[in-house]
Amino acid sequence: MLGWLVVTLVVLGLLFAVLQGNLSALGPSEAIDETMQIVAAMLFGAYALYLLFGHRGRLGQTVRYLAMWAILFLAFVGAYAYRTEITAVGYRVMGELVPPGQTVAIETTDAGERAVRVRRRPDGHFMARVEVNGSPVSMLVDTGASTVVLRPADAERAGIEIKNLNFSVPVQTANGTTFAAPVRLRSITIGGIEVRDVETLVSKPGNLKESLLGMTFLKRLRSYEFAGEFLTLRS
Repeated sequence: MLGWLVVTLVVLGLLFAVLQGNLSALGPSEAIDETMQIVAAMLFGAYALYLLFGHRGRLGQTVRYLAMWAILFLAFVGAYAYRTEITAVGYRVMGELVPPGQTVAIETTDAGERAVRVRRRPDGHFMARVEVNGSPVSMLVDTGASTVVLRPADAERAGIEIKNLNFSVPVQTANGTTFAAPVRLRSITIGGIEVRDVETLVSKPGNLKESLLGMTFLKRLRSYEFAGEFLTLRS
Protein backbone atom coordinates (compact mmCIF):
# COMPACT_ATOMS: atom_id res chain seq x y z
CA MET A 1 0.00 0.00 0.00
CA LEU A 2 2.65 2.53 1.08
CA GLY A 3 4.90 1.61 -1.84
CA TRP A 4 2.12 2.21 -4.36
CA LEU A 5 1.27 5.48 -2.66
CA VAL A 6 4.84 6.79 -2.82
CA VAL A 7 5.41 5.67 -6.41
CA THR A 8 2.18 7.19 -7.67
CA LEU A 9 2.73 10.49 -5.87
CA VAL A 10 6.25 10.69 -7.31
CA VAL A 11 4.90 10.06 -10.82
CA LEU A 12 2.24 12.74 -10.40
CA GLY A 13 4.79 15.18 -8.99
CA LEU A 14 7.21 14.61 -11.86
CA LEU A 15 4.44 14.97 -14.43
CA PHE A 16 3.30 18.21 -12.78
CA ALA A 17 6.86 19.62 -12.76
CA VAL A 18 7.47 18.72 -16.41
CA LEU A 19 4.23 20.23 -17.59
CA GLN A 20 4.70 23.38 -15.56
CA GLY A 21 8.26 23.86 -16.72
CA ASN A 22 7.63 23.60 -20.45
CA LEU A 23 4.06 24.64 -21.18
CA SER A 24 4.74 26.45 -24.43
CA ALA A 25 6.41 23.42 -25.96
CA LEU A 26 3.57 21.06 -25.12
CA GLY A 27 0.68 23.07 -26.53
CA PRO A 28 -2.28 25.09 -25.23
CA SER A 29 -2.84 25.17 -21.48
CA GLU A 30 -6.34 23.69 -21.92
CA ALA A 31 -4.86 20.59 -23.57
CA ILE A 32 -2.25 20.29 -20.84
CA ASP A 33 -4.88 20.51 -18.11
CA GLU A 34 -6.93 17.82 -19.83
CA THR A 35 -3.88 15.59 -20.21
CA MET A 36 -3.05 15.89 -16.52
CA GLN A 37 -6.60 15.05 -15.54
CA ILE A 38 -6.63 11.98 -17.82
CA VAL A 39 -3.29 10.70 -16.51
CA ALA A 40 -4.31 11.22 -12.90
CA ALA A 41 -7.65 9.51 -13.50
CA MET A 42 -5.91 6.55 -15.14
CA LEU A 43 -3.53 6.16 -12.22
CA PHE A 44 -6.39 6.36 -9.76
CA GLY A 45 -8.38 3.82 -11.78
CA ALA A 46 -5.42 1.43 -11.97
CA TYR A 47 -4.94 1.59 -8.23
CA ALA A 48 -8.66 1.11 -7.63
CA LEU A 49 -8.57 -2.06 -9.72
CA TYR A 50 -5.52 -3.25 -7.80
CA LEU A 51 -7.37 -2.79 -4.52
CA LEU A 52 -10.53 -4.49 -5.74
CA PHE A 53 -8.78 -7.57 -7.09
CA GLY A 54 -5.96 -7.67 -4.55
CA HIS A 55 -8.11 -7.34 -1.45
CA ARG A 56 -11.02 -9.68 -2.13
CA GLY A 57 -13.02 -10.34 0.96
CA ARG A 58 -11.91 -7.13 2.63
CA LEU A 59 -14.44 -4.72 1.16
CA GLY A 60 -14.34 -2.31 4.12
CA GLN A 61 -10.60 -1.87 3.92
CA THR A 62 -10.76 -1.44 0.14
CA VAL A 63 -13.41 1.26 0.44
CA ARG A 64 -11.29 3.13 3.00
CA TYR A 65 -8.27 3.01 0.71
CA LEU A 66 -10.30 4.20 -2.26
CA ALA A 67 -11.80 7.05 -0.20
CA MET A 68 -8.32 8.13 0.90
CA TRP A 69 -7.08 8.10 -2.68
CA ALA A 70 -10.14 10.00 -3.89
CA ILE A 71 -9.42 12.73 -1.36
CA LEU A 72 -5.75 12.89 -2.43
CA PHE A 73 -6.77 13.00 -6.08
CA LEU A 74 -9.23 15.85 -5.51
CA ALA A 75 -6.68 17.73 -3.40
CA PHE A 76 -4.09 17.41 -6.17
CA VAL A 77 -6.51 18.58 -8.87
CA GLY A 78 -7.70 21.44 -6.67
CA ALA A 79 -4.16 22.58 -5.92
CA TYR A 80 -3.30 22.56 -9.62
CA ALA A 81 -6.49 24.41 -10.59
CA TYR A 82 -5.86 27.14 -8.01
CA ARG A 83 -2.07 27.22 -8.33
CA THR A 84 -2.02 30.94 -9.18
CA GLU A 85 -4.13 31.88 -6.16
CA ILE A 86 -2.12 29.59 -3.87
CA THR A 87 1.14 31.21 -5.05
CA ALA A 88 -0.29 34.68 -4.41
CA VAL A 89 -1.38 33.69 -0.90
CA GLY A 90 2.08 32.28 -0.22
CA TYR A 91 3.73 35.55 -1.23
CA ARG A 92 1.24 37.50 0.90
CA VAL A 93 1.93 35.37 3.97
CA MET A 94 5.69 35.73 3.50
CA GLY A 95 5.26 39.50 3.24
CA GLU A 96 3.33 39.65 6.50
CA LEU A 97 5.93 37.57 8.35
CA VAL A 98 8.99 39.45 7.11
CA PRO A 99 10.66 41.58 9.84
CA PRO A 100 11.23 45.34 9.32
CA GLY A 101 14.12 46.01 6.95
CA GLN A 102 14.20 42.50 5.54
CA THR A 103 13.27 42.21 1.85
CA VAL A 104 11.11 39.47 0.39
CA ALA A 105 10.43 38.70 -3.26
CA ILE A 106 6.81 39.00 -4.33
CA GLU A 107 4.80 37.69 -7.26
CA THR A 108 4.96 39.65 -10.52
CA THR A 109 2.60 39.64 -13.48
CA ASP A 110 5.03 40.65 -16.23
CA ALA A 111 7.70 38.32 -17.59
CA GLY A 112 11.20 39.35 -16.54
CA GLU A 113 9.98 41.77 -13.85
CA ARG A 114 11.44 41.53 -10.37
CA ALA A 115 9.76 42.93 -7.28
CA VAL A 116 10.62 43.05 -3.59
CA ARG A 117 8.77 44.28 -0.53
CA VAL A 118 10.17 46.02 2.55
CA ARG A 119 8.31 46.32 5.85
CA ARG A 120 8.08 49.64 7.69
CA ARG A 121 10.00 50.04 10.96
CA PRO A 122 8.11 50.87 14.17
CA ASP A 123 9.35 54.49 13.87
CA GLY A 124 7.56 54.84 10.52
CA HIS A 125 10.66 54.74 8.29
CA PHE A 126 11.63 52.13 5.71
CA MET A 127 15.09 50.73 6.38
CA ALA A 128 16.27 48.36 3.68
CA ARG A 129 19.09 45.85 3.87
CA VAL A 130 20.95 46.21 0.59
CA GLU A 131 24.28 45.28 -0.93
CA VAL A 132 26.55 48.12 -2.01
CA ASN A 133 29.31 46.90 -4.31
CA GLY A 134 28.51 43.45 -2.93
CA SER A 135 28.83 44.43 0.75
CA PRO A 136 25.80 44.46 3.13
CA VAL A 137 24.63 47.92 4.19
CA SER A 138 21.44 49.13 5.91
CA MET A 139 19.98 52.18 4.16
CA LEU A 140 17.04 54.45 4.88
CA VAL A 141 14.73 54.78 1.85
CA ASP A 142 14.39 58.53 1.32
CA THR A 143 12.47 59.90 -1.69
CA GLY A 144 13.42 63.40 -0.55
CA ALA A 145 17.11 62.71 -1.13
CA SER A 146 18.12 63.56 -4.70
CA THR A 147 20.99 61.06 -4.59
CA VAL A 148 22.12 57.99 -2.71
CA VAL A 149 24.18 59.14 0.28
CA LEU A 150 26.56 56.91 2.23
CA ARG A 151 28.01 57.35 5.67
CA PRO A 152 31.83 57.14 5.63
CA ALA A 153 31.73 53.82 7.50
CA ASP A 154 29.34 52.33 4.93
CA ALA A 155 31.41 53.73 2.06
CA GLU A 156 34.51 52.03 3.47
CA ARG A 157 32.55 48.80 3.83
CA ALA A 158 31.75 49.09 0.11
CA GLY A 159 35.46 49.41 -0.73
CA ILE A 160 35.73 53.20 -1.11
CA GLU A 161 38.92 54.89 0.12
CA ILE A 162 37.64 57.79 2.25
CA LYS A 163 41.03 59.50 2.50
CA ASN A 164 41.14 59.93 -1.28
CA LEU A 165 37.74 61.65 -1.56
CA ASN A 166 37.16 65.31 -2.35
CA PHE A 167 34.35 66.72 -0.20
CA SER A 168 33.41 69.49 -2.59
CA VAL A 169 29.66 69.10 -3.22
CA PRO A 170 27.49 71.41 -1.07
CA VAL A 171 24.55 69.66 0.57
CA GLN A 172 21.66 71.31 2.38
CA THR A 173 20.68 69.62 5.64
CA ALA A 174 18.43 70.49 8.57
CA ASN A 175 21.53 71.83 10.35
CA GLY A 176 22.67 73.98 7.43
CA THR A 177 25.09 73.50 4.57
CA THR A 178 27.70 70.77 4.63
CA PHE A 179 29.84 69.10 1.97
CA ALA A 180 29.94 65.63 0.51
CA ALA A 181 32.16 63.73 -1.91
CA PRO A 182 30.86 62.46 -5.27
CA VAL A 183 31.47 58.79 -6.16
CA ARG A 184 29.95 56.21 -8.49
CA LEU A 185 29.01 52.85 -7.08
CA ARG A 186 29.49 49.71 -9.10
CA SER A 187 26.12 48.34 -8.00
CA ILE A 188 23.33 48.52 -5.44
CA THR A 189 21.31 45.34 -4.95
CA ILE A 190 18.15 44.89 -2.94
CA GLY A 191 16.53 41.49 -3.00
CA GLY A 192 16.67 40.37 -6.63
CA ILE A 193 16.86 43.94 -7.98
CA GLU A 194 20.24 45.28 -9.06
CA VAL A 195 21.06 48.77 -10.33
CA ARG A 196 24.55 49.37 -11.68
CA ASP A 197 26.72 52.50 -11.94
CA VAL A 198 24.85 54.57 -9.36
CA GLU A 199 25.68 58.22 -8.75
CA THR A 200 26.30 58.63 -5.01
CA LEU A 201 27.57 61.05 -2.39
CA VAL A 202 29.66 60.21 0.66
CA SER A 203 28.97 62.47 3.64
CA LYS A 204 31.59 63.89 5.91
CA PRO A 205 32.16 61.96 9.16
CA GLY A 206 29.52 62.78 11.78
CA ASN A 207 27.04 64.44 9.41
CA LEU A 208 24.78 61.46 8.71
CA LYS A 209 23.31 58.91 11.10
CA GLU A 210 22.05 56.53 8.41
CA SER A 211 22.92 56.03 4.77
CA LEU A 212 20.16 57.14 2.40
CA LEU A 213 18.73 55.20 -0.53
CA GLY A 214 17.81 58.22 -2.62
CA MET A 215 16.51 59.06 -6.08
CA THR A 216 19.60 58.15 -8.11
CA PHE A 217 18.64 54.57 -7.22
CA LEU A 218 14.85 54.84 -6.99
CA LYS A 219 14.36 56.63 -10.32
CA ARG A 220 16.18 53.78 -12.08
CA LEU A 221 13.45 51.35 -11.01
CA ARG A 222 10.33 50.62 -12.99
CA SER A 223 8.23 51.78 -10.04
CA TYR A 224 8.09 52.08 -6.27
CA GLU A 225 5.03 52.47 -4.09
CA PHE A 226 4.18 52.87 -0.43
CA ALA A 227 1.09 51.03 0.79
CA GLY A 228 0.31 50.62 4.47
CA GLU A 229 3.18 48.89 6.23
CA PHE A 230 5.05 48.03 3.03
CA LEU A 231 7.23 49.56 0.34
CA THR A 232 7.22 47.69 -2.97
CA LEU A 233 10.07 48.11 -5.46
CA ARG A 234 9.81 46.85 -9.06
CA SER A 235 12.61 46.62 -11.60
